[in-house]
Amino acid sequence: MITVQEARYCGGFRVWLGFNTGESGETDLEEVIQHYPAAETLADPEQFSQFYLDEWPTLAWACGFDLSPESLYERVTGCPPGWSQRIASQTKLTALSSTQS
Repeated sequence: MITVQEARYCGGFRVWLGFNTGESGETDLEEVIQHYPAAETLADPEQFSQFYLDEWPTLAWACGFDLSPESLYERVTGCPPGWSQRIASQTKLTALSSTQS
């Protein structure tokens, strides 16, 4: 299960996120904020910057808006959750079959 372990405000609608997988990076959430009516109050960067990590943990705001850790992970890494685990498993299987030859 993907979780957000750390979040830092980077200005505007940009956030740096660190995940429990060890991966991290920065993403711009402006288009996400503009897309959802529930995030209307977050169109003000001052309000946007007031995020926190909720009990999941993922990015959340006092207005009740939050974003799933999986969607944030994909925005930061460009890969769906589980991708790095599948690649690692495939690499391990390939290595095992190579040693058995």
